[in-house]
Amino acid sequence: MVQSGMIFFHNDYNKGAHPEILRALENTNTESYTGYGLDTWCRKGAQEIQKALGSGDAAIHFLTGGTQVNYTLIAAALRPFQSVIAADCSHINGHETGAVENTGHKILAYGNKDGKLTAEAVEAAAAAYAGSRTQEHVTQPKLVFLSFPSELGTVYSKSELEAIRRVCDSYRLFLYIDGARLGYGLAAGHGDVTLQDIFRCADAFTIGGTKCGALFGEALVLKHPALKENFRSYMKQNGAMLAKGWLLGLQFYTLFRGGLYFSITKNAVAQAMRIRDAFRAKGIPLQPDSPTNQQFAILTKEQADALAEKYTFEYEGDMGGGRQCVRFCTSWSTTDEEVSALVADIAGL
Repeated sequence: MVQSGMIFFHNDYNKGAHPEILRALENTNTESYTGYGLDTWCRKGAQEIQKALGSGDAAIHFLTGGTQVNYTLIAAALRPFQSVIAADCSHINGHETGAVENTGHKILAYGNKDGKLTAEAVEAAAAAYAGSRTQEHVTQPKLVFLSFPSELGTVYSKSELEAIRRVCDSYRLFLYIDGARLGYGLAAGHGDVTLQDIFRCADAFTIGGTKCGALFGEALVLKHPALKENFRSYMKQNGAMLAKGWLLGLQFYTLFRGGLYFSITKNAVAQAMRIRDAFRAKGIPLQPDSPTNQQFAILTKEQADALAEKYTFEYEGDMGGGRQCVRFCTSWSTTDEEVSALVADIAGL
């Protein structure tokens, strides 16, 4: 039971929505629109995203949640005997209750490097199938799944993405990037990847709204022609087509018109850096070193218990020796006052 007066750092979707989105929803509440994503706001929202991409050569679809968009895209991309290459810590492998497997597709999970899938792992998986004499007895790797940022808050560099892209091209694999926290990854201080780089490297990717200021919703960007074909039919078949689609389109129009998406996620990362610096100043290790809104600290039980009296955070695992890995997560809604209180209490541990 969470006590009243607690300060929440356990995830980046514990508040409703950015005030500008709520105002937009209120201002249009009595208006009538065409359903199923064929309305003016979905069209305008898609246009704003295309402007940010610097290209109109993308199909934009709006879906309600991350798991839904992941399994719908993968179901649309793969034939029944094909599989997905992913890091073992990836969201589809560890947090989606077998949703991808439930569509009939195996996940080939490979070890991660600070949360990231490497080009070498992709090459190994693809080459093993290409050189197999019994291909009809195993699944065919066809899609590479990345999270940007990773589940551990780390980000791929441009060279890492380009290396994975080259392997995908060599073996004719789709590259799909889960961007549930894309805004926070793009705001990473030492990151060299832009939204345009994501669009250039990926065949499909998502722009997360649920964790980045929206009430709910993810925007799916499709670039590869084969993925665009009949995708709305896959959406409908998989329960991913919202009748009141304008509620999604309007939110993304609001987020991307004027750059709100990028400013609020940048601020969240700046708040996370204050938390990171406080842990460092106290000599508390961070594992891994995340430049995004997720900070993973290695605390003693006494330290964790002391902070838990006032703050919510996620317990990520036992590190041995009486130490625990915990995650503090900032968001678009995190305030200076909340972070200042946490920084002071970290200093007092």
